[in-house]
Amino acid sequence: MTRGGPIPETVTLHVPFRVVKRGGRKEMQLPEGVQQSRRTDNTLVKALARAFRWKRLLESGEFATIAELSEREGIAPSYMTRVLRLTLLPPDIVEAILDGKQGLEVTLARALEPFPMAWEEQRQHFQTVTDH
Repeated sequence: MTRGGPIPETVTLHVPFRVVKRGGRKEMQLPEGVQQSRRTDNTLVKALARAFRWKRLLESGEFATIAELSEREGIAPSYMTRVLRLTLLPPDIVEAILDGKQGLEVTLARALEPFPMAWEEQRQHFQTVTDH
């Protein structure tokens, strides 16, 4: 392998970015117009998995009420109710979250806030980015 010139001992790179908190963790945010690869939000995926598991346990009759299930899981009933609402999201939003293609504004904190029941209104509320 040949080289055209001497190799400098120090190379300095300047990369503009901000560190922001997202879903309880720190994340690098690049400047406007720079493409950032999508990453799955594990806290959001975990919440979805728990929501569908809890829904299945309630629908199967294994637990009669949210209060009974929340006591067994050691979780506050109000939190469980908010997480269970995630089962009301349309399939395309759930798929986008699982694939890491949801918009940056779709965080667990935002998903646990009240949102509309109609799927089209939910899509507008979350401004979901999908590759369909």
